[in-house]
Amino acid sequence: MNKNAKKVVILGGGISGLSAAFYVKKLAEDRQLEVEITLVEKSDRLGGKLQTVRQNHFMIEKGPDAFLARKTAILDLTMELGLEADLVSTNPKAKSASILHKGKLHTMPMGFILGIPTKLTPFIRTGLISPLGKARAALDLILPAKKGDMDESLGDFIKRRLGEEVLNQITEPLLSGIYAGDTYSLSLKSTFPQFKQMEQKHRSLIIGMAKGAGRKSGISNKYPEIAKKSMFLSYRQGLSTIVERLKEKLDTVQFVMGQRASEVRKEDAYQVILDNGQMLEADAVICAVPAFEAATLFSDIESVSWLHQINYVSVANISLAYKNLDLRLAYEGTGFLVPRKEGKMITACTWSSTKWSHTAPEGYTLLRTYIGHAGAQEWVQMTDEELVEEARKDLKDLMGIEAQPEMTEVSRCIQSMPQYPIGHKEHMAKVRHDLSRYFPNVFLCGAGYGGVGIPDCIAQGKEAAEQLVAGFL
Repeated sequence: MNKNAKKVVILGGGISGLSAAFYVKKLAEDRQLEVEITLVEKSDRLGGKLQTVRQNHFMIEKGPDAFLARKTAILDLTMELGLEADLVSTNPKAKSASILHKGKLHTMPMGFILGIPTKLTPFIRTGLISPLGKARAALDLILPAKKGDMDESLGDFIKRRLGEEVLNQITEPLLSGIYAGDTYSLSLKSTFPQFKQMEQKHRSLIIGMAKGAGRKSGISNKYPEIAKKSMFLSYRQGLSTIVERLKEKLDTVQFVMGQRASEVRKEDAYQVILDNGQMLEADAVICAVPAFEAATLFSDIESVSWLHQINYVSVANISLAYKNLDLRLAYEGTGFLVPRKEGKMITACTWSSTKWSHTAPEGYTLLRTYIGHAGAQEWVQMTDEELVEEARKDLKDLMGIEAQPEMTEVSRCIQSMPQYPIGHKEHMAKVRHDLSRYFPNVFLCGAGYGGVGIPDCIAQGKEAAEQLVAGFL
């Protein structure tokens, strides 16, 4: 042990904490700083929501199945880890997704981006929206922009611009796959700030989105070519690839598994107390745990108690593998979405082996159904067998699938989807300000604070690392 080394404790071994550890190590080495990093993870595995099951030549993701290419923090990390050759894109031959409407699947109209129509003709022709609903959506082209910079709910914004029918039938089911939330409770500024920016700049959301869609990807030439050709990317051996490579690179990091921090004391240095009574000394702490855990650790700071207001929704993924011969079904879409009013247990289904060519062996089909959203958490009390049966029941009703699956995998993602309340951005600025004042060199990062996507979490981990190392100089 080097007595002169700065001690860093990172709480949380998900992608945020692992990224933070990687960049603390890298930046310290670049600046010839001696640091000793200890990472504490409450479970018995690293990666958090990222977990790939590789079984019988199937590639099943228990959490997210992809990341957005245009958010380049993950591309930077991929390149720094030497994983560029492992990147895979969605199948270019896969056709568009569908949305369930009155018990029938309708193909998503061309030109819809994040639930916003950008092309007139396909929108006029779609059976998803009534003539009255289409007329209401068209008012976006003439309605004035709302003045001021006050936050509002995502649902209120879309309803104000495009009408309730577009919100309920297209936008909400599409965006619920990202947040599993009630759009009337989600902060616009913290989920889709670009919508507000488009309204302010172009007055019309449709016009603003259409102009944005006409631009090139904007991804720099320094990134792999595959990143410019596909909106979503993954790795050939699944998303666990990046977790495994990070673990390899963190060879000098001490991992404390199966423990969580119960207290952070501020002495001459910080003392991080674990559940088993172990005490870790630290000159700096990166807190990459859910907001409700951070709120408990720093409860002495009044503003930090607001973190308890960030509700976390539980969701489940049920993957089902079939022999193609048993399905007796030709389906070329990437999957379908199920609006809440359709009264089904599943909220969506991804035709994984069509969307991602690497996920199933030849002659087999892999499906992934989703259950759970804000206001529908009863499923948590159900057994895995009951969840599989509910998913199969909906697949039979919607797709006529009666075959027995060759394999199933149930993934319970408990309290995994943070719901950013209205005013989240402003409250988080106050929390970070007060934390830096009363607990200097303690930093927050992760899905509960500034973006739920994998690239967002990596970017937050890197930013926390940069601030931490800068504080040591």
